[in-house]
Amino acid sequence: WLAVAAVITVLTIRLVGRVDWPAVWRALSHLTWWQPVVLLAILLTRQVMNALPLKIYIPGVTIYRATINDLGAMLMSLFAPPPSDIALRTAMFSSWGISTSTGLAGAVMNTLTFYVVRFGVPVLGFVLLLVTGQPAGLRYLEILSIAIAIAISVGIVLVIRSEALARTVGTRSALVVRKVRSSVKPESWAEACVRFRAETALRFRQGFPRSMLALVGMVIADLTLLVCCLRFVGVSAADVSLLEIAIAYLFAYPFTVFPFAGIGVVDAILIAALVGSGGQGIEAAAVAALGVWRIFTIGGPVLLGVIAVAIWRRSLKDDQPAAV
Repeated sequence: WLAVAAVITVLTIRLVGRVDWPAVWRALSHLTWWQPVVLLAILLTRQVMNALPLKIYIPGVTIYRATINDLGAMLMSLFAPPPSDIALRTAMFSSWGISTSTGLAGAVMNTLTFYVVRFGVPVLGFVLLLVTGQPAGLRYLEILSIAIAIAISVGIVLVIRSEALARTVGTRSALVVRKVRSSVKPESWAEACVRFRAETALRFRQGFPRSMLALVGMVIADLTLLVCCLRFVGVSAADVSLLEIAIAYLFAYPFTVFPFAGIGVVDAILIAALVGSGGQGIEAAAVAALGVWRIFTIGGPVLLGVIAVAIWRRSLKDDQPAAV
């Protein structure tokens, strides 16, 4: 994490050092009162699509509850160390009458599917490069990201199909972790993997592709949010086309694996790609757009997470029987 922080710091300092900040403020002045409302609507769509796999994988979870659960877990992961997010997820599932094992299995599959999509979206970027006839250049390095997505997918399928393999994976993973944490018990991990397989197998065949589509929809919503931010601050289609924005975004997206959705790293990659397409004249507007995008994609979910946890806690009080 120190290395990541160093890279982010260097990239940010280099970026800030050459940005025309008065021009950034002028770009922000293009925003009108109704545009943040549009951005908020897109953000809500993004968060619902992001939570949809929980509904698909866990019986008894509605879209509303899935979204509340996902926002609450995201909030906890930002402000408290793991497994605080899992603890909150489990508490929510229990309050809704869902067993811990079923809820956790669904949450794990939600996370694994998200990582498959996160590392796999450069495939769409390569398709767009083929359509536009642009050279890939250094983007060929993203093949490593695609390979990670394929490896995760294959691992999930193998574990789901074989109880023996699930037990082996649990045992060997525990043996590796036990080298740094002596309290880990291989038998417990093996049984946990077997329970995970049992809880997931029935819904996997239809649930996995549907969840993939839902999370691709989330990526498209996030891209739409970015495009709107660019257009709202004055970066027109004549400056940078939708296809060019999409290509830049899809190849930058795997880097959201870094803290706070890759803030700094992703932004530098996007700005470099956008300026490379539209010229130095759009740099200030691109910086302004990414600032708005980050406010909504990072700050927005935090605020929604606070509201989600408050709503859930209020529902607990409402469900308690009145004192006699």
